[in-house]
Amino acid sequence: MQVHLVDGTYELFRQAYGRAARRPDAKQFAASIGVLRSTLALFSDGATHVGVASDHVIESFRNDLWPGYKTSAGMPPELLAQIPMVEEALDAMGVTTWAMVEHEADDALAAAAAIADADRRVERAVIVTADKDLGQCVRGTRVVQYDRRNRLFLDEEAIRAKFGIGPSSIPDYLGLVGDSADGFPGLPGWGAKSASAMLARWEHLESIPDSVRDWDVAGLRSPATLAVALRDNWSEALLFRRIATVETDVDVGSVDDWRWTGPTPEFARWAERLELPQLADEAATVASMLAGR
Repeated sequence: MQVHLVDGTYELFRQAYGRAARRPDAKQFAASIGVLRSTLALFSDGATHVGVASDHVIESFRNDLWPGYKTSAGMPPELLAQIPMVEEALDAMGVTTWAMVEHEADDALAAAAAIADADRRVERAVIVTADKDLGQCVRGTRVVQYDRRNRLFLDEEAIRAKFGIGPSSIPDYLGLVGDSADGFPGLPGWGAKSASAMLARWEHLESIPDSVRDWDVAGLRSPATLAVALRDNWSEALLFRRIATVETDVDVGSVDDWRWTGPTPEFARWAERLELPQLADEAATVASMLAGR
């Protein structure tokens, strides 16, 4: 058994800014339709257990931790309006959907990945997102990321090749370099190369020696400057790491809850509302195909 855990917010944005949604003849809710079609495509390809997590509201508990954390300000209102719409439509399609309010979609995905990892029936859990934050959830070849746009799987070896560190160091890495997409800056002078080099050697922030004389990392540029920046901004580094660390105490049910058994009767009404009535028939056909396997 495989499980597929989809970052619905990322998928909605990917569809909104993709080629199909930019066509002059694109339907009003092209992004939502794109999410439904891409989710249905997972089932067409043989997926049986799927959960989709979305940011029902963009703001979360992390906004209380850092005032500059990402918000919905400046987001296109027509796109914001589609978030609850696609959540309800996915639910009507019979897909397990986690609409996050206090937590974020990333937290639901992390919680589900941990549950799948602990279930011996699961051969592989696939986190469908390109978001680097979720790299911390990767475990060997058992829990992997899938960048759907680039058709790229990232297992633990691939995470190390990409970032120069293991999955467990991803929050520490982001604590040092920051994440502009999420709205926190990282530490002055610290970049991807210096952070990777130090964490490849020391793994976590607390393990980095206080004295720069003990930083036995080859090729590190301006270590004295980096040491001062780390010392003077230590509390910020820990805060940014906390912000970048996904939560796993989110109620996402069990693996059995994520099994797709087909669309509900309500989905036909959603297909009509989205001006794509044939989508209901397509979903029913895929469900019949899966049932016959």
